[in-house]
Amino acid sequence: MRWLFLLLLVLNLFYYVWHQQQTPLRAKEVPPMLLYQGAKEDIRLLSESDKLPARRLTQAPAERAPNIEPEACLFLGGFEEEATGKAVEQRLLSLDVHSELRAIDAPASVDYWVYLAPLASREASIRQLKELQARHIDSYIITQGDLVNGISLGIFPRSESAEAVMQRLMDAGYEPLMRELPRAHRSYWVRVAPGSRRLVDDEMLRKLAVDFSGLHHQIMPCESVASAR
Repeated sequence: MRWLFLLLLVLNLFYYVWHQQQTPLRAKEVPPMLLYQGAKEDIRLLSESDKLPARRLTQAPAERAPNIEPEACLFLGGFEEEATGKAVEQRLLSLDVHSELRAIDAPASVDYWVYLAPLASREASIRQLKELQARHIDSYIITQGDLVNGISLGIFPRSESAEAVMQRLMDAGYEPLMRELPRAHRSYWVRVAPGSRRLVDDEMLRKLAVDFSGLHHQIMPCESVASAR
């Protein structure tokens, strides 16, 4: 019986050793150290992120708006009379040249207006007017504008003449004033439409200059002057 017990014990030991050899060992998976360290670096607390210097964003410079120059047109004219400008316009239209008559007011000179300021009432201004006329000083009541009920003492083309009248009035005990009045010179020009400018060549300009005395041609902004109509 003892030998049988020992035999069974040996058989059990043999079976245990054989069973351990047949079962494969499972290796424990460990993440690579580099991946662990990289993940650790990407993790920051919010309190730590506030201490980091802010990144400067480079903003692309704004694109500059292109300089749009006003469209230029050919103008024919420089006429003193509107009728002459209309005749040139009709000539161009008959030649299929689209055009339009326009007026240009250019400052020519300055006039000098001598006057007395309005008084408290019209009756007072009329009494003052009679006094001036009794002294043989040309004068009249101003009936409109910001100087209504004032007294006009004349408009003079030269400042010396106006100052002489003012001095005469000051010697008589009055307080005259002077205002400059710009005087504009109006001339008439025919504007050639941009699409028809190519039709007005040198030959056409020579013919127009022969038929219309004093005709000039200039290049100016298309919308620089107002229409005469």
